Amino acid sequence: MYKLLTIITFGVLIGVTALQLSGCSSEKETNEQAQVVETAETISNDSPQKNDTENSNIQKPVKQTSVVNYKTIEWINLMPKDDLDALLNPPDYLADIQDGSIEDQMENQIKNAISAANDDRYQQALVSANVVPEMDNQAIKIPGFIVPLEFNEDETVTQFFLVPYFGACIHQPPPPPNQIIFVNYPKGLTLESLYDPFWISGILSTSVIQNDMATAAYTMEVQHYELYTE
Repeated sequence: MYKLLTIITFGVLIGVTALQLSGCSSEKETNEQAQVVETAETISNDSPQKNDTENSNIQKPVKQTSVVNYKTIEWINLMPKDDLDALLNPPDYLADIQDGSIEDQMENQIKNAISAANDDRYQQALVSANVVPEMDNQAIKIPGFIVPLEFNEDETVTQFFLVPYFGACIHQPPPPPNQIIFVNYPKGLTLESLYDPFWISGILSTSVIQNDMATAAYTMEVQHYELYTE
């Protein structure tokens, strides 16, 4: 149990700061230009069009660019301070549990977590769906790993969970819901390997999505993605 909770707390949440992405730096720019949307604006001429000479002087449509600035964030920015404080200060009883003991078995761990959830702030933080309200409707860029949920006929991923560390929800227990982002991307994301981390840019929303695999406290409308690089 101690080993598992340590994975959840530090591999999931404190590794949140490092993001477990081969040394992801927290000193990256906070604002990056990730997408340029071109819009055409026709500039009209107020004077009457009398002849070909005057028509030749009419300005042609001019393309203007609107740049979307995505704020680069860390996973820790999605967790309310009280949840983070609880996970950074685990209860003393975790240190008293011996690896391989009966108390260390998965079934007992789950039972203990459920029974303690009402009065143990640490256990509550492990399953918290509390969000940071200020993150709602924000244009963000965040690195993470893909947990596929649905594919299209081209075998690209159209729905997925974005998580802060490899193996979450698949090989390891899921992070707290406020450390999971649900993404619906009909265009499809090409995923060669689950080991590949990505930069995902888009508009974040604070809305809960439940799935048999996990619960996400955030959703995102993706507008750009790319393989992660430092």
